[in-house]
Amino acid sequence: MRERGVDEDQLVELREWVKTEPVVPEGPWFKEFDGFVVCGAGELVKTFLVPGQVPVGTRI
Repeated sequence: MRERGVDEDQLVELREWVKTEPVVPEGPWFKEFDGFVVCGAGELVKTFLVPGQVPVGTRI
């Protein structure tokens, strides 16, 4: 989180999205938020990307 520059407001945005119990693919996926991208695989969030980094997987 600190290495990627994700702040508290962004974490709140991520938490609110996770609370909706989103349907995600079993393989690699990514979700764009304001100022960062979350990448995951199946039910797991794997990493945060910052602007300029290219996500891999299915956009949700």
